[in-house]
Amino acid sequence: MRHYVEGAEAEQLECELRRYSTQGIYVHWPSQKAREYNHWFSVSLKHNLGLFTVLGFLRHPSDQPPPGKQDYLSWVPITDGQTLTTSVAMVMKTQTPLVKTSLRSEQKLHCRFSVDHRGANTTVEWHWQRRGERARLFSHTGRSRQGSGVALKALAGGDASYSLPFTKMSSEGTYVCSVQVNPLSASVDVNLLIEEPPRVSLNVGPTITLQEGRDHKVICEAENYYPLDVDIEWHEQDPSPPGHRVGVPLPKVVPNILLSSHKQNQDMTFSMSAFFYLQPSPKASGRQFICSVSHKSLRMPIKKSFILIVEEPSSWLFPLLSVILLTLLVLTLRHLHSVRGRSKKKPF
Repeated sequence: MRHYVEGAEAEQLECELRRYSTQGIYVHWPSQKAREYNHWFSVSLKHNLGLFTVLGFLRHPSDQPPPGKQDYLSWVPITDGQTLTTSVAMVMKTQTPLVKTSLRSEQKLHCRFSVDHRGANTTVEWHWQRRGERARLFSHTGRSRQGSGVALKALAGGDASYSLPFTKMSSEGTYVCSVQVNPLSASVDVNLLIEEPPRVSLNVGPTITLQEGRDHKVICEAENYYPLDVDIEWHEQDPSPPGHRVGVPLPKVVPNILLSSHKQNQDMTFSMSAFFYLQPSPKASGRQFICSVSHKSLRMPIKKSFILIVEEPSSWLFPLLSVILLTLLVLTLRHLHSVRGRSKKKPF
């Protein structure tokens, strides 16, 4: 057992010790003496940070036979200060009680076991279950094998790890590794969660130049994330005043942000956007706008930003209007002159 929890401190372990009932099944354990009986205990050791789970069976030899199928109803109490000598008969361990993975990745679900004697008639199985569904993925006994995912050469050495070559949304669930050596049966759970990080993009470049008074719709889109919950925020930050090297203005939340509804994609991931209408003004020129996207698959939010440059209305507008008016005036004068010339040529 110490080998299976190597590297962990005592205060990091959660330990449970229970009596184990064989439900009246009596099997001569190879390491026991001819006229010896077994009383069984199960022990569970879990790392408080979720690094591993260890299950073990302890055998306590006795000269008294077990009382029968309902043996747990007539177990002899263990008094305070009493010492029981036991030996470890079987151990199971998983180093992956919780697996978080993205889509289209390869995963190995760890499961290892050991029995205190060689040639044990062992049954190893893997099951998948989720929301009331249950399916057998792999089964191996000394006589038969069904399914795949476990390397038989490694299994002979006690490594029953299960390989997932390509994770899909339907891969999410609880994977149960079970080992049976009569009269003992144990299983460890491996919970696999799909967490797909969002792809974040803006509909504008790093810098956008707008004229004063011309509104522009700015969109921050988070695409193809899973599971559902995502948080999108917009902030704005003014540039540092000239000559001020210390103290950067704190970003402020952009008001009047609109959120789209969650859109479910064909691969069962989700997409959502947050947008607002940018109203450029001279005092906003040089201001930075930042979109921040948070999701449980991310350690830190993803941030995308752009800088707004505001231009005043073009100065060529007045000269253009002057040219147009002058052209119209010239055309009008020419027309009047032409009409007057034709009037002089009329006979009386």
